[in-house]
Amino acid sequence: MSLSQRLQAEMTSAMRARDELRRGTLRMLVAAAYNAEKAARRPLTDDEVVAVLAREMKTRRESVEAYSKGGRPELAAKEEAEIAIIAEFLPRALSEDELHDLVVAAVDEAGAASPRDLGRVMGLLAPRTRGRADGRTVSAMVAAELARRAG
Repeated sequence: MSLSQRLQAEMTSAMRARDELRRGTLRMLVAAAYNAEKAARRPLTDDEVVAVLAREMKTRRESVEAYSKGGRPELAAKEEAEIAIIAEFLPRALSEDELHDLVVAAVDEAGAASPRDLGRVMGLLAPRTRGRADGRTVSAMVAAELARRAG
């Protein structure tokens, strides 16, 4: 069963269970995948669907941050609940040690020597960590590793 089919099946189950939050979240994910499929003019691979889900997860995280700063904890809590639902369909998150190992390997592979090489290293790492680690965390870890090696 492809990831798109799984999303569709879970949405149907949520409808039957009358779980409004889950149904709405899954409906939004199915729609986002459908829109990406239409833009690509071909069926999406599971990796491409994961990229769509990761983008939706990032949007929710940004919303949580904005709602928290804006004094809207009820909206932030709703976004957190949606994040939990989206996370069910993403690959297992990388641990900090696994992420560090990937960062060190990518820095070595890119032959990076200074913080100016951040973009090149991130270009290598982004596909390997998509949906499994937050981009800001990865970038910060790469910057720290490059700074450590430079000085």
